[in-house]
Amino acid sequence: MKKMLDLIVTDNSQLNQSYCLLKLSTTNSSPLPEMFPGQFVEVHVTDSPTTFLRRPISVNFIDKEKNELWLLVQAIGDGTRRMATYKKGDLVNLLLPLGNSFTPPESSDKKDRVLLVGGGVGTAPMLYWGSILKEEGYSPVFLLGARSSKDLLQLDEFAKYGDVYTTTEDGSHGEKGFVTNHSILELPDFKQIYTCGPKPMMMAIANYAHKHGITCEVSLENTMACGFGVCLCCIENTTRGNVCVCTEGPVFNIKDLKWIN
Repeated sequence: MKKMLDLIVTDNSQLNQSYCLLKLSTTNSSPLPEMFPGQFVEVHVTDSPTTFLRRPISVNFIDKEKNELWLLVQAIGDGTRRMATYKKGDLVNLLLPLGNSFTPPESSDKKDRVLLVGGGVGTAPMLYWGSILKEEGYSPVFLLGARSSKDLLQLDEFAKYGDVYTTTEDGSHGEKGFVTNHSILELPDFKQIYTCGPKPMMMAIANYAHKHGITCEVSLENTMACGFGVCLCCIENTTRGNVCVCTEGPVFNIKDLKWIN
């Protein structure tokens, strides 16, 4: 059930020039609403005259022990740049949780390999999902891509839950190139793939999965201004017609999308 809550900033860490990690909790120590991997929140941004609508941010992680919600924020517009300035003790109004979530692997064999692919800020939901898979007895494999080593985020956190492989466009970390060219994909023995990131990357991963008969889910990053299907900013043309990503997604099985070449 969606709730509108004022959460308090417990920490804001600047990860690099473009990204920060916001950690938020409830003001009265009550438990956070239950949130699932793949869901997102809508943040009301104050003191930003050009920001009229809420900003959609993926759930990066839920620290149950500390009762904290983590949001990985890329400061690319007035709203997110304002969010990057939040300080410990600031109150932030959020609408949450929104959207659907990733579905468990079809195979119940915990030895089957599961691949989580993230690019740019699209790595955000993969951390929480990887932690849940690990908790359920799977051994997730992470494939993360960025422009350079400076843009690869939270690698130590990912390493807590599975093997981590990386690519950078400049070759400064991991293999040089895009995630879709990583050598790990030369042995298509994964039983399930989940991905989030730039649309061309996700489409390439979707076609790779289809070619090799691998079940694949993608988390779309369409502009979602309202979060509940009113503004129609996030329309995606699917096999079921045009749908709102914020209510029908953001997670879709690739069978439901018109992406396969």
